[in-house]
Amino acid sequence: MKKRVQVLCVLLLLGGTRARAHIGSPDVYAEGLAGPYKLSVVVRPPLVIPGVAEIDVRAETAGVQGITITPVPLVGEASKHPPVPDTMERPSKDPQYFTGQLWIMAPGSWQIRFAVSGGRGSGVLSIPLPATAMATRKMEPALGALLAVLGIFLVLGMVGIVGAATREARLPPTELVPAANRRRGYIAMAVTFLLLAAVVILGGRWWRAEAASYSSNIYKPLQMSPFLGPGNLLDLKLRDPGWLPQRQLDDFVPDHNHLMHLYMIRWPQMDVVFHVHPEPVGTGEFQLALPSIPAGDYHLYADVVHSNGFPETIVSEVNLPAIAGRPLAGDDAEGTATPIEVSSAERVTAASLPSHEERFRLPDGYTMVWEMPDKVIPKAPEDFRFELFDPHGKPPADMALYMGMLVHAAFVKTDGTVFAHIHPTGTVAMAAYMMANPSETMNETASRAPMDMAHMPAMNMNRGVLPSTVSFPYGFPSAGQYRIFVQMKHGDTVETGVFDAIVREAAR
Repeated sequence: MKKRVQVLCVLLLLGGTRARAHIGSPDVYAEGLAGPYKLSVVVRPPLVIPGVAEIDVRAETAGVQGITITPVPLVGEASKHPPVPDTMERPSKDPQYFTGQLWIMAPGSWQIRFAVSGGRGSGVLSIPLPATAMATRKMEPALGALLAVLGIFLVLGMVGIVGAATREARLPPTELVPAANRRRGYIAMAVTFLLLAAVVILGGRWWRAEAASYSSNIYKPLQMSPFLGPGNLLDLKLRDPGWLPQRQLDDFVPDHNHLMHLYMIRWPQMDVVFHVHPEPVGTGEFQLALPSIPAGDYHLYADVVHSNGFPETIVSEVNLPAIAGRPLAGDDAEGTATPIEVSSAERVTAASLPSHEERFRLPDGYTMVWEMPDKVIPKAPEDFRFELFDPHGKPPADMALYMGMLVHAAFVKTDGTVFAHIHPTGTVAMAAYMMANPSETMNETASRAPMDMAHMPAMNMNRGVLPSTVSFPYGFPSAGQYRIFVQMKHGDTVETGVFDAIVREAAR
């Protein structure tokens, strides 16, 4: 059993891991309160499982004296018995910046628990971390050839050693080797070679069996088949291609009051976007009466969250004719922009812009402004800030929450390799965030509707005037061209701003 675990660990060292809350955006960016302390957190999931997660924390509140971190399953009995916490370090003279590392020992839905102590007391914040093995990496040909050569030398060396020991081990130093000893040496070498060959063959079969066993645990995303039926009804059928037996198609929990969030983006122009919410009609099946939609090929990104807090983004494509459908209602929203062009993105991200802001004029005369970061490079955590103005250039007096949030944003790379759905708390799914951070005032509500966003104390801001400026943490996962869809609400209107960015590798 011990050897089996050792071999499995070796196989895991060849595998990759990333969070499945998004597509191509594995790092977790989050903000939250640990008691009186506001923390800005970046978690870079391990490349292997078991593997080490890299964690960076910036304390936005002064007075933090120390932070400990603990990996805990998000749900289940094990979540009640956390291991001994690790202490984060201050790697620089910056007293507000902390780093740490944690072992993630199994795939699934985890949380990183941050315990903060300081002059204002103590507090705890938990950040969800979905982690799963994604693939096994093939050995580099050069390394394989080197190991094969070394293996041949090892086998031949062992055969030679056995032959020499059989022929000469009992002879005096000056005595010649008798013919009988030579024969025994040849026989011993032949037997040793056959035994070693059998060991190599059986070992290869064992290795392949272990690799096949591990590959069955590699993440296989849910598959979605869209079909346009009579009455402009979009039918989405989910299928599990086979992954962990625990995954189900009927255990989804509401996230922002909906079981599924569907982004429909016309491709490749990326000039039309719909944020809609299909309803379940059976196990693994959702349906949506489509609104009026222009014809085109649409990329579909469907966000769901399982009951254990594990989020998934399901990707598909559908070709639609021009549809004269229902009016948009409820939380469904749309946005339009000019087709994306590299030249426009170059203009948006030019460092020479003195104001470092980009304005997007909305059809009803409102304007959304992006206060751009000073630099746009991969994997650099940034605070993305957007502001909404009415036709008179004033902050709207009727700002409202959109599905319990001040803002929803989607970062989409133009080659389709990145999709990230983000809120003010960051990249984590709010359903999982609420599981990780239950409050006393939510306990009664949770027993009736565990993920009812309307009952989140932190989001219940309708008692006063809501701000027209919003922000959220994120970092572009890779270089390339992106389109950002930002949605804010005033009154009963959901405004969708569209912004472009080109992300370049940082200068060495």
